[in-house]
Amino acid sequence: MSDARIEKLEERVAWLEHHVTQQDKEMLDLARRLDRAQAELLRLRERAAASEPGSGIGGLADAAAERPPHY
Repeated sequence: MSDARIEKLEERVAWLEHHVTQQDKEMLDLARRLDRAQAELLRLRERAAASEPGSGIGGLADAAAERPPHY
């Protein structure tokens, strides 16, 4: 192979390696952000459940135990 062709291939490989490194960094950042969002969602659900005693999540516990008014 000619030197110019080898050099062009080396440039492409270097660019691809850089691109993969950048993608890895972004994926790690997104995973951390997702973990934080999931933890915050769990805290908010627990807070909502604690603020309405006996209601469970979204009031489903009382709704299931309560009979409709037409009975």
